[in-house]
Amino acid sequence: MNVDVVVVGAGPVGLAAGAALRQHGHTVLVVDKLAEGANTSRAAVVHARTLEVLEQLGVTERLVAAGHSVQDFAVREGDRVLVPVSLRRLLTAYTFALMIPQSTTERILLERLVELGGEVRRPCAAMGLTQTGESAAVTLDTGEVITARYVVAADGMRSTIRELSGLTMPGNVLPLSASLVDVRVDGGLPTDEVGLYLAKAGLLLVAPLPDGIFRLVAEVPDAPEHPDLAAAQRMLTERGPESNPPTVTEVIWGSRFRIHERVADSYQAGRVLLAGDAAHTHSPAGGQGMNLGLRDAVAVANALHTALTTSDETELDQYGATARAEAVRVIALSHRLTTMASAPQFVRPLRNVVLRLVGGSESVTDGFGRQLAGLAEG
Repeated sequence: MNVDVVVVGAGPVGLAAGAALRQHGHTVLVVDKLAEGANTSRAAVVHARTLEVLEQLGVTERLVAAGHSVQDFAVREGDRVLVPVSLRRLLTAYTFALMIPQSTTERILLERLVELGGEVRRPCAAMGLTQTGESAAVTLDTGEVITARYVVAADGMRSTIRELSGLTMPGNVLPLSASLVDVRVDGGLPTDEVGLYLAKAGLLLVAPLPDGIFRLVAEVPDAPEHPDLAAAQRMLTERGPESNPPTVTEVIWGSRFRIHERVADSYQAGRVLLAGDAAHTHSPAGGQGMNLGLRDAVAVANALHTALTTSDETELDQYGATARAEAVRVIALSHRLTTMASAPQFVRPLRNVVLRLVGGSESVTDGFGRQLAGLAEG
């Protein structure tokens, strides 16, 4: 089979890249090793800059309609707000963070890809890669060979295509483990705010999702693989609101993760381009990972369009340099947030005093809001 571009990986990044390429009129095949898309929430926020970029694909209105818009972010100590961050003053049409499960984002992107004439082939894993000066060939575990002008690796942190292309993604793993769990609760949690609670027991992120569900993320030593109702309740009791403590009534889904901070040395090796977690990975603090990947996807598709129609690869070089620089900035931001939130116990009282002082400056909090939204200048 011959196509202009083969995209390996059918998560949000691969689907967005495929849809953007089809929007430009190119032949594209998206392949994925999983028999079906994940049905868990995982990444759960789409920020303003990403919504602006996704307008190109015609999916932004669909996403907004399916999600839950939140205009306030607050760093809290129990019931006390240390740093209030409002997104209402952002210079964009999207003065909010869109809380939406990754499974919904993937569904909408897949629908758009199919509408544009694209295709996802499952389950088939990429097992081999060869390149010439004019094309690349991806060998699937089915034995089929897909020949393309270019290959986009959107197959995650442990990318097979990145490894086969010879690109590396150095970095480190932070000595932290965290629990992530989606729950329903009885009372106590606001539906119009994302809260980062800084408690003696440790940090807790609480984010409202559609349909009355809340996402909880907490740094937990030896985090369980599948946190249960009791574990979720402990998170909220020990770290969350104090005056009206919520009761967990149901666990929808849960997981655990370690925090990796890595970025590829280069985003291109011959006919192979990296995007999303195949190019960078970092702390989930600030909800930047999928957003950065989605912006990668549209940017690499636009650069590939120029290369495919003019044979000028200058924009591919620019994509690699610009996207990598943005990834380095995002990793630095998420690292600062993680370090602040997970400070040693003896430092936490002083940290909270400093945060209260910082929280009184509207210019500082507005600047932080712009960073979260992806609208801050380099």
